Amino acid sequence: MTCTGAPLRIQLLGPIRAWRHGEEVALGSPKQRAVLSLLASRAGEVVSGETITSALWGSDTPQTAANGVHTYVARLRRALEPGRGSRAASTMLSSEPGGYCLRLEPTDVDARLFVERHGHARRSREGGSAETTLRLYEDALALWRGEAYSGVPGPFAAMEGVRLRDLRLTAVEEWAAVMVEAGEHAEVVDALSRAAAEEPLREKLRWLLMLALYHAGRQAHALTVYTETRQLLRRELGIEPGTELQDLHRRILAGQRELRLPGGSLAPRPREGLGAGVPRPAQLPPVARGFTGRDVELRQLEGLLDDEPAPRSTPVIVVDGPAGVGKSALVLELAHRLSDRFPDGQLYVDLCGNGLRGRPLTASDALLQLLTSLGADSTRIPRDLAGRSTLYRSLLYGRRMLVVLDDALSVDQLRPLIPRGASCVVATSRQRFGGLAARDGARTLTVRPLAVDEAADLLTGLSGGRLAGQAPSARRLAALCGGLPLALRITAEGLAANPGVPLATLVEQYTTESGRLDRFTVADDALASVRDAFETSYQGLPAEAARMFRFLGLCKDEPVTVPMAASLADTEPATARRLLDLLVAHHLLEDHGHRYRLHDLLGIYAAECAKSEPVLNRRAALARLGEARTPAPPEPPAPRAADRAAGEGYAVVMRRAAMLRRAPFRQREELPRPTDLTSR
Repeated sequence: MTCTGAPLRIQLLGPIRAWRHGEEVALGSPKQRAVLSLLASRAGEVVSGETITSALWGSDTPQTAANGVHTYVARLRRALEPGRGSRAASTMLSSEPGGYCLRLEPTDVDARLFVERHGHARRSREGGSAETTLRLYEDALALWRGEAYSGVPGPFAAMEGVRLRDLRLTAVEEWAAVMVEAGEHAEVVDALSRAAAEEPLREKLRWLLMLALYHAGRQAHALTVYTETRQLLRRELGIEPGTELQDLHRRILAGQRELRLPGGSLAPRPREGLGAGVPRPAQLPPVARGFTGRDVELRQLEGLLDDEPAPRSTPVIVVDGPAGVGKSALVLELAHRLSDRFPDGQLYVDLCGNGLRGRPLTASDALLQLLTSLGADSTRIPRDLAGRSTLYRSLLYGRRMLVVLDDALSVDQLRPLIPRGASCVVATSRQRFGGLAARDGARTLTVRPLAVDEAADLLTGLSGGRLAGQAPSARRLAALCGGLPLALRITAEGLAANPGVPLATLVEQYTTESGRLDRFTVADDALASVRDAFETSYQGLPAEAARMFRFLGLCKDEPVTVPMAASLADTEPATARRLLDLLVAHHLLEDHGHRYRLHDLLGIYAAECAKSEPVLNRRAALARLGEARTPAPPEPPAPRAADRAAGEGYAVVMRRAAMLRRAPFRQREELPRPTDLTSR
């Protein structure tokens, strides 16, 4: 949804400021400026209240956040439109369905204008004159008035400040390369020196500075820059300078006059290794044998990567789904297909979120593993999480590397492992990470069990020929496995391992529910057990959600509504809905609109879990469910007038009879008649 312009100009590349018709506007408190900066960064778009509160407070949102946002917006309206009546609608900062919209053109915001001008300069560099290209770069860089989002609180301002700062330094590097190529060596040295002091670990800036100094006749200064850079990298990161810096240093020492890289490019090439003697990492595990299907999901995932505006942001994709559904196999298939897109290598970390392969890794543990893979000196790796994360991002900066993070347990485990720049992160999890999508822009894809035909193909391909030409048996087994690849692979292994047992006998063994989960197990391998996979997901639930899961096992074969779940667990409907949604988020329950359903195999497991509830609790839960299902007796119809009169007459007669029985005989004639009683 979009909306259009008004005479307002906003500065984000420095302290937050605004001008209306050339006059500066007093913007108020820092949080009020933070609201304006968020709306300005999305000029013409509707921004929801939830997005604003997340941008201002992150995960520490106070209960008064919504009222605070409303107050900040109201004050901004008064500041931006001082002549507007109290009841008049705002033409500049309007309330829209779903949020608020700042009505101005994107190019009236300096940050958006900088991105546009930078794009023009890049296109000119490819085919325009050096003079025109330099002017376009200088016009873009002239918009900066300090650190972006200076003095503005909140996680959004912090992330946008880092992104824009990185883009500015990229523009400085590109401008400097054109300057050196045009022979303006002396003029560029000062600008590069300032930029290198601002970002001392950015090797490309150091490379350009050394080249400019050398061509300006300052060979000794160029060699000094290399020495300082080498000492800094070894002290801060525990690594040697990259191959491009080392190569330039050698050629300066040799006195070569033409210091261009092969191909004539002035820009340094990406490193072939991340440290002295460290090879290009290629850590992806092999693809699962017999991988089949998932064509739709693979196309969707490749499309998500194609849509990302790299290198402005790091693509992050999280593939989630229930235990045993084949998330890891899908991601590894994708990673191997995309390996050519990431020439600097592939990193892989098993985060052990399900606990079957040991305790889950902390983010700090995972960073230690990643930094070691990247060639960092183990004696110089920081001990704290923030230090390790900073070093990790510095080592990956400017490189196109694929990072696969398998079996994540939580958002906090993932966030420190996301680099910035041209790399890509693909993760798997048994949980939905809505917060990572909302705050960090991650893209998510939920994997479902295989369709019957795909499941039958997988079984046939892995069963050693046992199902060749046996399509009905293959489809029946696929249905009994619920389409779960883990169950399908275990079943295929069992078929191949028992060639002497008739196929009909083997199929019949999977038919009985009571022993089906026992069949989906490989001895002495906890990773090859459907029940163990379900168990780890169940154990990760909060206590009240686990209790709800057990009660759902009492009616596993039918869809459940919120009122039914509330009756089973003896709780309020709002609480029942929250617990059902939590089970859905952990992929232990399927949401079908107004009804919820357990996957066939999860239903069998839930029924097993239900047996841990005391018998009286189970009986009481089923009794409550039965009462909830029993319709209430209909209300009796309202009596007609004739029926009411007859009923009243009958009551009078009965009252007179009672009086006759109690009165002496001589007084009975004196008792009132029914007509008299009725008149009274």
